[in-house]
Amino acid sequence: MGKIKFNKLIFCVYLFFTLIGNAQQIPSTKVIGNSHLSNYLTPEVKAQLSENNVISEAKLASYLREKFSERYFFNWKNFDERFQKYNATYSNIEASHTERALDHLSKFADSTHWVLPFNYLNGKQVNAYALRHLARQHKMVDIAYYYNYQHKNVTYISYFTNQLKSLNDALHQNNYEKIEDGNGVYEAFRSGYRVLNWLQIHNMFLGEEGYTDEDQLRTVATLLQHGAHLYARNTKFKPGNHQTRGLSALVMVSILLRDFEGTDSWYTHAMRLLEEHLSKEINDDGFQFERSVHYHMSDIGNYYYVYQLAKINNIKVGDFWEKQLKSLFTTLTQIAYPDKSAPVLQDDTDNPWAEKNDISGALTLGYLLFEDPSLGYFANNYVNSNMYWFLNNKQLNLLNSIKKETPTIGSVSFPTTGYFISRDGWNITNNMMIISAGLDAFKPDHQHGDMLGVQAMANGKVVLPNYQVRYSLKDYGFFKNSMVKNVALVDDELQGKQYTSNKGGSGFGKFLELPNPKTLAWETNKVYDVFVGAHDGFENVGVGYSRQVINIKNNFWIVKDNFTSQKPHAYKQVWQGHYSLENAPNLLRATFDEAEGLDIYQLNKVDTINTNGLRGKQWSVVTKKSNTNFSFITALFPYKGYENRLDETDANLKLGTWNINNQELFKSNASTIISDTTTFILFETSEVKNETISIEFNKKADIIISVKNGITLRNISDKPIKINYKNWNGTKELDSGELLRLSSINN
Repeated sequence: MGKIKFNKLIFCVYLFFTLIGNAQQIPSTKVIGNSHLSNYLTPEVKAQLSENNVISEAKLASYLREKFSERYFFNWKNFDERFQKYNATYSNIEASHTERALDHLSKFADSTHWVLPFNYLNGKQVNAYALRHLARQHKMVDIAYYYNYQHKNVTYISYFTNQLKSLNDALHQNNYEKIEDGNGVYEAFRSGYRVLNWLQIHNMFLGEEGYTDEDQLRTVATLLQHGAHLYARNTKFKPGNHQTRGLSALVMVSILLRDFEGTDSWYTHAMRLLEEHLSKEINDDGFQFERSVHYHMSDIGNYYYVYQLAKINNIKVGDFWEKQLKSLFTTLTQIAYPDKSAPVLQDDTDNPWAEKNDISGALTLGYLLFEDPSLGYFANNYVNSNMYWFLNNKQLNLLNSIKKETPTIGSVSFPTTGYFISRDGWNITNNMMIISAGLDAFKPDHQHGDMLGVQAMANGKVVLPNYQVRYSLKDYGFFKNSMVKNVALVDDELQGKQYTSNKGGSGFGKFLELPNPKTLAWETNKVYDVFVGAHDGFENVGVGYSRQVINIKNNFWIVKDNFTSQKPHAYKQVWQGHYSLENAPNLLRATFDEAEGLDIYQLNKVDTINTNGLRGKQWSVVTKKSNTNFSFITALFPYKGYENRLDETDANLKLGTWNINNQELFKSNASTIISDTTTFILFETSEVKNETISIEFNKKADIIISVKNGITLRNISDKPIKINYKNWNGTKELDSGELLRLSSINN
């Protein structure tokens, strides 16, 4: 009898652990069936839900619904109320969601294919780019909205659940695009994006009768499989936003589904790797390492979801996380144009052909996270519609009383990333220029052929633009290279070389060879800013190159391009914009709608100007054919109003109130002098003299002399210079950018 009781006890223990007790590892290559899902719960949750050693699917689904209401970004129980506010806030949003939903519905069956080749429903072939977007499932979110607009027609819930199931079937049949082939549907970025979207849809549908317990548990099981796959395939740090997107999704799954065994390990692992990304991919100057506004803001999103969800669930993230995340927002304020937009930098892809970036949405998000008035200056009283559902009610209420503080930051540099911003102020009419002088050493995939290129805004207009791109456009490679940048070139050489498309055929490509930049000087003060840099992009044809950029505050810019060679070449400047030729070839003019404009004036004689264009954009190429060496000295003169332009009819043309080649105060053999009453910019001079000073240089040099509050001399050449001054014995050496105070030197 005792033996029978003992055997019965053993059997009961075995049954308990078999049914609900065994801690099992969530598989990454198959989706757990609903009937087995409870086997993967933590012991604590199993004990809580078990009745007679059984956890019913209905009870598990009910439990998880409750947990999602507590843990997700919004409470699904209040969805209908929130949805009404959403539609009232975004007046045209129904039409947008409807258009996108119908587009997806017209192209893909609910049980679609997940490996190429296959056709759209209209018979046309699906390309790699379209497959990647199918894999992200972003238009499935629109279908979830469309369900609500269509009086909750359950057909659209079924469409979602069937398409999700079709991917699971493809997984089990090994009939899906693999990562190794370039278009993997389980690649970290696409999988992570899909998790983000499916989580939103899941919570939008949780209160709907047509979204059954079976549907809900299948979605949970699918999310767990995605989490397991992301965990298994992202064991080590891999640079770039693709892994961060996947890790962000992995953290979300591990927080929201922490009732399942092993998800705590997912959380710890993903947070550790994300912190490594925060450390390695946000440069010490605060810019995201890929040097693009698009990818910078994309990373903000990746980290935001994690940070926000952790706060909702009272999970503490480290101070380092908060510091690095805030720096991403602060950086956007520092690169902003006076109109609160941002320049186009590298692979910015949100709005092809646009000449600015809208950063207000990201900075609104930053304000709601940190309530910093310096971020509030750029914020809207609304968030982008796609972020509405990821904010809590307190944050949404903050939008009604945003505290704003006008920035005080002036010119600023990002020396590690290689951006230099010369800023006159924050009034809409103020000038701002950005200089691109960086190349990421590890992943320059998104870098354009714009080394030492400039962009500028004046009088509220982008006067020297760059253009956003789109990977799927056939001329993406062209718009990624130098002919559509404000750069200098030699002969027919472009900066980007050995362009190669990616393996998957989505349209993205990169240059295997780009110039290596070197910043020689960056100096700022109240009167002027100076940047001096060089790159090796033309050494393959035997040409050395450097560029100097001088911002005369609240006036104009001077750009000097220097070429040195032992052989003859055609040296070129490329300027973006729609220009007319005035006194060709030495003056180009662009005008805008309120008579704002930009004059580009050559102070050294050039040979020709050729104009070309594409996609409604236009550029002018200024050329000088030279035996060996040549320097363009170019005045970029913004103006507002016809009478304030450079007067091309004046034989003694001036740059506003600044004189050209006036030697009343100083005598010099400089090739060009630009001066007002206190500041004198001398190019290619070897001596400067007047009644009180006599200065000689060991070689021709570019300098700025200031006579306000004493006499100072700054070397703005691309090389060190040696100076002889009558008031001391011997010579002094001055590095590029270095300042010498002549009036304070003892004999």
